Amino acid sequence: MMADWIDILFKAFWCGCAAFGFAILFNTPARALFAIYLCGFLAGFLKFIILDPAVGGGIILASAVGAAVVGFASIPVSHWRHVPPIVISIPAVIPLIPGSFAYRTILGLINFIYETEVEVLTRTVHNGVMTLFIILVLSLGVTLPMLLFRIESVKKVRFTLPFRRKT
Repeated sequence: MMADWIDILFKAFWCGCAAFGFAILFNTPARALFAIYLCGFLAGFLKFIILDPAVGGGIILASAVGAAVVGFASIPVSHWRHVPPIVISIPAVIPLIPGSFAYRTILGLINFIYETEVEVLTRTVHNGVMTLFIILVLSLGVTLPMLLFRIESVKKVRFTLPFRRKT
């Protein structure tokens, strides 16, 4: 049980490192790098928690939850770091991109040229559809919070408590 948590934290650590690396590659301001690492770590942590056999979630659900949490977290974090929300969210979800499914799809297409079997086509289509849906939920998870709030900057948003009396 403890080894599972250490494994999940280890994978989340590397997701944060990958997000940090992509942020540096995209020439992100230094003031946002730590926030990007934290969002990438959070996305990886949630993804691998949901993928754990004890939870039993699938890769599409895990990617959707990770991307949605990063999308919602990027709005206040971007205000804290004085950058647009997209600067925080895009590098943080790049480690969630399904590289192995895309690789297997291309490899299956190449194999299908040489051996036209139904099994090869079935695996190739399965991997392609998985890649498509994971990329779809990643893009929706990142953009939906920004579309829902429809704000240029979080600086103008005033959070009011529902039980606070107006004077």
